[in-house]
Amino acid sequence: MVLLHGLARGPGAMTKLARELSDDGYIAVNNGYPSRRHPIDELAPLAIEPALDECRSADANAVHFVTHSLGGILVRAYLAERSIDELGRVVMLGPPNQGSEVVDVLGKTPAFRWANGPAGAQLGTDPKTSTPLQLGPANFEVGVIAGNRTVNFLLSRYLPGADDGKVSVASTKLQGMTDHIVLPATHTFMMSNAGAITQVKYFLENGRFKRADDATD
Repeated sequence: MVLLHGLARGPGAMTKLARELSDDGYIAVNNGYPSRRHPIDELAPLAIEPALDECRSADANAVHFVTHSLGGILVRAYLAERSIDELGRVVMLGPPNQGSEVVDVLGKTPAFRWANGPAGAQLGTDPKTSTPLQLGPANFEVGVIAGNRTVNFLLSRYLPGADDGKVSVASTKLQGMTDHIVLPATHTFMMSNAGAITQVKYFLENGRFKRADDATD
């Protein structure tokens, strides 16, 4: 099990999720990576290959991924160029799979560039410059969790429809995804949201998210 944090975050952001998955018997590899220093094509192997080595050293039969935000784009970028023989299921929390309009508006400002680095500038919605839009559909089993609560109303002004403060619900969707669910969660704290953690576990176990009519499962 590989956990990948988001842009300008660190492994501490995924600690609660890693602990809960470990308690369920998963080998949770929760490493950091230099999200602000490199473009996405360089970050993907930097973030994923050392974690894969740890999983393989532990004789993992399947390697699942649980990602937040940019972490999901790194998985897509990695799998667009490489294969993982023991790939299991992938759960993405708040991924900008169609880019984010926030980057369109703020991405060229010095403050944004300083805070988010080259990878941040690649997360807009312009097809010519947006890495997520150039990666194509998913050809692996993936569930996407979107949030529709925001504590950042300034950024939400730039996002169409429901959003989590950084990414619109519509932008989280990915062609070829296995399942998609919207939760009352914010982008920044989604990884620690109890409902999101429950859904992560359910997808990893069942290959789909838990719905109201699954109450007796």
